[in-house]
This record gives sequence, C-alpha cells and structure tokens, in this order.
Amino acid sequence: QVQLVESGGGSVQPGGSLTLSCSASVDIKTLYNMGWYRQAPGKQREMVALRFRGGATPYGNSVKGRFTISKDNAKDTMYLQMNRLEPEDTAVYYCAAELPPSTYWGQGIQVSVSS
Repeated sequence: QVQLVESGGGSVQPGGSLTLSCSASVDIKTLYNMGWYRQAPGKQREMVALRFRGGATPYGNSVKGRFTISKDNAKDTMYLQMNRLEPEDTAVYYCAAELPPSTYWGQGIQVSVSS
C-alpha cells in the first residue's frame, strides 16, 4: 500500500504562484510513474504533469511553460510548482503514483485562482 498526501493548495490571485507537495509513505525511488492530475467542477479529470521513471516529464498543453514537476528522493516528496496561475487552473489537484500492478491516488487538494 502507498499513501499519498497533498499539501500546499489554497487561494491565489491571477498571475500568482503556488507549490503543491505530495508526500509518499514509501521510498519514492521504488515507484514507477508519478504525476499530477486535476479536476475542475463539471469537467473530467485531466493530466497536468507526469514524471516517468526514466526521467521524461510531459505536461498538459494548458500548463506547459507555467508548471514544473519535480521530486526530492530524500524527502519522498513530489512537487508541482505552479506559476502565472489563471482562473482556468481552479480545480482539485491530485497526485498519483504507480507501483505495479496498482495506481495510488492522494485525497486531492483545492486550488482556487480568482481576483
């Protein structure tokens, strides 16, 4: 079993920044792909950023150039640095990790962008 706990969400004005953290209950070096997803009200969950075990980091088109995914193996934590936030980024953000044969999800954290 892998437990993932997100933190760092909140409310911010357009153009602002937030950093989300995802703390894992296991050594994240043992995990396969990890990533961030989000779900806005009335919309399907979408991929925001992934970090493949091999190092590749694909991003969703709407966040390219503004968001950065990273991880700190020593802290067993994954991050999502979000810059130049827009109202359209308002959503519940989830972290996810694969440890075959299962995929694990955090409980989600709210990010709200408004003036």
